[in-house]
Amino acid sequence: MIQTRTISIISFFLGILSVIALLVSHLALTDIWHGEGDLRLEWSVLQVDAMVIVLFQVFALITIGRFLRRKE
Repeated sequence: MIQTRTISIISFFLGILSVIALLVSHLALTDIWHGEGDLRLEWSVLQVDAMVIVLFQVFALITIGRFLRRKE
């Protein structure tokens, strides 16, 4: 099983990636709003960004759960 420290590090980097994903999502949504020609790339970017954010949430919840269950 993965150790708590490893999961914490993964959560930290996924958190950084999710902030970047939010910024990229904003740019993609701006292009969609302006009705650019071919929007397949923008929609693909939004799908990848959503997966990064969901992964971050899952790892963050696992990390918090492990810290709450630890016995001091």
